[in-house]
Amino acid sequence: MSSHLTIALAQVSVAREKNMNLDTARRCVAKAAGMGAELVIFPEMFMSCPQQGVPLAMAAEALDGEFVTALAALAKQYQLAIMSGVWETVEGDTERAANVVITLDKTGALISRYNKIHLFNALSVRESDQMIGGHTPPDNFELNGIRVGIAICYDLRFPEIFRYHATRGVDLVIVPAAWYSGPLKEDHWLTLLRARAIENTMYVAGCDLCGKAFSGRSVCFDPFGVPLTDAGEGENVVITRVEKQRVTDIREKLPCLEHLRPDLLSF
Repeated sequence: MSSHLTIALAQVSVAREKNMNLDTARRCVAKAAGMGAELVIFPEMFMSCPQQGVPLAMAAEALDGEFVTALAALAKQYQLAIMSGVWETVEGDTERAANVVITLDKTGALISRYNKIHLFNALSVRESDQMIGGHTPPDNFELNGIRVGIAICYDLRFPEIFRYHATRGVDLVIVPAAWYSGPLKEDHWLTLLRARAIENTMYVAGCDLCGKAFSGRSVCFDPFGVPLTDAGEGENVVITRVEKQRVTDIREKLPCLEHLRPDLLSF
């Protein structure tokens, strides 16, 4: 029988207070569990909304701190995996924090940590003033026989990170994001997510913040670019099912990954 994974995209707004965001997590996880989700995804920056003039280091925690521990308890309580954006403390830096996405399995154990490697220094924003970027590519992990990879927000504009995942057997890349709203930004978000799915013949799911500053529109595209779910513009929890056989079938009839020419086009 083909492997499959039911994922929930929790499109939420984010508060400055971590306890309020944990309340949101409890509400969304309970709802997602009732919908049959096996992995609940929260956006980038879900731990706390950055505050102008307040160092991110003030919000950051170690990965065994209160926020991740509370998410781990939820995972164990509902027997499902949870992925979330968090601010991780960086030793010796009292101003900045690491922009990290963590994944907890259904026992609450940490199975993945990825520190965003492309910081968004564009369109009047300078993330590097507040954040410390990563220096290693994202890992991948398996849930229910589905190989899962991660990218974070601005990473979406760098197709090589998705090709990296695809050539390592990843079936689904999840993109937790705080994708700002603005002229054509929603179009960019949807177009790039769909393109990454099509060009790598894999599922791509984007989970975005919503609210005044962000685009919302959390979506999932299948390996042929077919849209499977769309959370719209407001707070919402939507689910979709990722099928290993769908990836296999598409890669058989469209074997573009077998036609790569790294001998000519590597950098």
